[in-house]
Amino acid sequence: MNYEPKSNVQKTVSIGVMAAILAVLSQISVPLPSGVPVTLQTFAVALCGYFLGPALGTAAVGVYLVLGAVGVPILAGFAGGLGSFIGVTGGFLWGFLPMAFLCGLGVKIRNKLLTIALGLAGLAACHLCGGIQFSLVMNTPFLQAFLIATLPYLAKDIVSVILAYLGATALKASLKKAGLGDIT
Repeated sequence: MNYEPKSNVQKTVSIGVMAAILAVLSQISVPLPSGVPVTLQTFAVALCGYFLGPALGTAAVGVYLVLGAVGVPILAGFAGGLGSFIGVTGGFLWGFLPMAFLCGLGVKIRNKLLTIALGLAGLAACHLCGGIQFSLVMNTPFLQAFLIATLPYLAKDIVSVILAYLGATALKASLKKAGLGDIT
């Protein structure tokens, strides 16, 4: 089951709504000493991809990132500006794009296990980007960066990807039942 807005207005509104959901869920943030907070961003990014598909889901994440880059305080902890993209957590921000794309790509395949597997591959890409940038910014070996900035978050993020898939599936079913979405 796939939600596919047909008109440009529906597409624009869908992208905007999902970008707004990502912005709101980014504020549920618990700062940690590593500098990488625990957030619901990975859940929201996966939800964007699973709900809107690869193109529109990635576009929603792109809108969120562009707004954050120009200084709108919508990134985790009400941060904004280009500094967020070059700091210790910037790699995770960049990694949200392939994550949303892979989650959305999985939906196109229409196989539940493969869809979740692609979402987890997207999560791995996100963590790889985050670990690499953390390593570079903190001038630490990648293994140490992985142990500090990614490993403690993996279990929560894996659960987030699975819950986002289930949430997107339920949302699509609700839209179909209400006659509010074009389900193909």
